[in-house]
Amino acid sequence: MINNQLYIFLIYIASGMLIGIIFDIFRVLRKSIKTSNLITYIEDTIFWIIVGLFLIWEIFTISYGELRSYIFIGLLIGFVIYMLSVSKYFIKINVKIMSYVKKIILKILNIFKNILNFILKIFKPVFNFIENKIKLNIIFFKRFKRNKKDEF
Repeated sequence: MINNQLYIFLIYIASGMLIGIIFDIFRVLRKSIKTSNLITYIEDTIFWIIVGLFLIWEIFTISYGELRSYIFIGLLIGFVIYMLSVSKYFIKINVKIMSYVKKIILKILNIFKNILNFILKIFKPVFNFIENKIKLNIIFFKRFKRNKKDEF
């Protein structure tokens, strides 16, 4: 019985650490991508939904739905251990990774933009020709329609 409770307690310590990692993922995103207050509130809500669903699933899976004080103590200990030991390094490394990924994505988007501009330059005379033909047809049909009305 005590071995089982110790095992469950250790699982909840690990779960507290996992919650810390999820928390830091949201912090990294917030530092890497500037967002409005509304988006921040939405991110916070998503965080709590994820953590809440995870904890409900875990409590029912690991503890068969029984709430014990050592569960919450284990979660708190795991979260505090993670925040005091790994968190700042996790954030520093992942913010650098995110800024690097962001630069790569912006370069790729810039390449696609340049390709699209090049294609548009090549086909601009064709587009202008088609546009002029359409305008001429519209003018012709308006005049034709006016002339038809005049005949009656």
